[in-house]
Amino acid sequence: MIQRVTVPGLFPPPVYSHATVVEAGTRLAFLAGSVPLDAEGKLVGAGDPARQAEQVIANLTEQLRAVGSGLEHVLSTDVYVVSTETAALSAVWDVVEASGLSAGPHSSTLLGVSCLGYPGQLVEITATAAVPDGGRP
Repeated sequence: MIQRVTVPGLFPPPVYSHATVVEAGTRLAFLAGSVPLDAEGKLVGAGDPARQAEQVIANLTEQLRAVGSGLEHVLSTDVYVVSTETAALSAVWDVVEASGLSAGPHSSTLLGVSCLGYPGQLVEITATAAVPDGGRP
């Protein structure tokens, strides 16, 4: 069972929760950072954080499917964007929202960073998800 908590005494977050509680006994998947590379290792969306975010979400969806889960079971994310501009962070967050990943809503942190692991990489998302009963590893 997943319980998403928005704390009444804190500023209400727009599309995420302050905390997520998972009942003991639930299987969890801790996913490595999803990056904007295609299946051949080529960067997708050079110079375009929103397009890279779309590829990252597509890759994250595949990671989740591989462990028997899905975007709707994501409990927490960290969204990294190479930028100091809030407009770039907002553009990436718009892609996250449109993907259904923020359904729930889940707990999330959106960060502007100076660089990521691959040349030209502008976006990365790490996630923790519940794996529902019957989900295959």
